[in-house]
Amino acid sequence: MKIKSAEFVISNSDVAKCPKSMLPEYAFIGRSNVGKSSLINMITSRKSLAKTSGKPGKTQLINHFLINKNWHLVDLPGYGYARVSKSSKKTFQKFITQYFEHRQQLVSAFVLVDIRHQPQPIDLDFMQWLGEHGIPFSIIFTKADKLRPKAIENHIEDYKNILLETWEEMPNYFITSSSKTIGKDDVLGYIDGLNSNMELH
Repeated sequence: MKIKSAEFVISNSDVAKCPKSMLPEYAFIGRSNVGKSSLINMITSRKSLAKTSGKPGKTQLINHFLINKNWHLVDLPGYGYARVSKSSKKTFQKFITQYFEHRQQLVSAFVLVDIRHQPQPIDLDFMQWLGEHGIPFSIIFTKADKLRPKAIENHIEDYKNILLETWEEMPNYFITSSSKTIGKDDVLGYIDGLNSNMELH
């Protein structure tokens, strides 16, 4: 899939105010320092579509972007580690939950995980929550340029071992690096395949 256009549509904290169109939607979410904005900019080939920041937790709203005029990319607030007050964290955690529970246009979520770290309970718990709510998702491992191939393999193996204790199979996953443009075609090809599939039905 070639990205011909990518435009910002709306930011809000109320799921009811999300775009009314029935275009397919793909939501990107992860811990607040996982490199989500950089990944979104990398896959859309736009330098500043999503706002990157040195401070974790910059995204605190549901952000909709219209891609190629035929699907929405949704940038969701990071969970955990955001340097915001407990009450505002509670508020936006609540609308993340509402987004996943009520947004019928959502085709799949992408849970971003920093490949450099061992499996973190916060990521595993969130994947578990998605699974229990029947929400399809893939894992996107970020920052792959920071590790040697063997270390990447070992960390993915660690994830497999933990996830397969409760899951029948390992969720679909991608290995990416925003700085080296690794994984871009894989992620876009996957979205393209899901969109084409929907058009056939």
